[in-house]
Amino acid sequence: MERGDVCVQDKLNHACLIDGATLAGCALRRYPHNDVDAASRQLDGAGDAPKLLATDGVFSMDGDLAPLRPLAALAKVHHALLLVDDAHGFGVLGTDGQGSPEHLGLDAHDVPLRMVTLGKAVGCSGALVLGSRAMIDALIQFARPFVYTTALPPAIAAAALCSITHLRREPQRRAHLRELIARFRIGASQLGYTVMPSTTPIQPLLIGDTQAAVALSQALLQGGRYVPAIRPPTVPVGAARLRVTLSAAHTAAQIDGLLDALNDMRCA
Repeated sequence: MERGDVCVQDKLNHACLIDGATLAGCALRRYPHNDVDAASRQLDGAGDAPKLLATDGVFSMDGDLAPLRPLAALAKVHHALLLVDDAHGFGVLGTDGQGSPEHLGLDAHDVPLRMVTLGKAVGCSGALVLGSRAMIDALIQFARPFVYTTALPPAIAAAALCSITHLRREPQRRAHLRELIARFRIGASQLGYTVMPSTTPIQPLLIGDTQAAVALSQALLQGGRYVPAIRPPTVPVGAARLRVTLSAAHTAAQIDGLLDALNDMRCA
């Protein structure tokens, strides 16, 4: 993108998408979280300018999914390119772990451009951009941050390929993770905590008060459990939370231990 182009984004998108649009110099317009009608109005207002519609697949602080199916339809109507940052969906969602588009029954025709990280489900570092040959060639030639960066070390690239192979061949890991997510959500709800509408590994517990969230996080850390407190300005005032992030490497016993600790703190 460049000056004269328009980038329409969800207000809760990851900072990297916002920074990318700013770096490109294009006009940046942000719509209320997951509001497809607002996104449509902003795309319509862009007229004939080249348009990019960008969204997270899974939102990092709430754990909820973007409405990718209506967004994909919207992009086609307005002749916009749809970009999905699927950092938190790749590897854990979809039958083959291909992320939130696969989970929602979409393919490369619906979501022509995707970004995925290698630092979460894959367990390495770096990232991938997935798109058509023409788009990838254009990025290689004209994306300034890519042109002047250093390639992944061969060892990291090989490790990432190996990890992705295992992710595709071992669906039982994703099944186990889904069981842990359900176990945690049921347990936390029964304890009286406010769980957010997420079915992904990101399971925030809405606390509200910043000091209370920090105190809970510190108490959990003292017990050997790292659950960071997310507070303003990362989230709005009054929306501080504990950001529980689950993994297929966790066990049911560990989830129960976390719930026991949360119960003890609630009763203290």
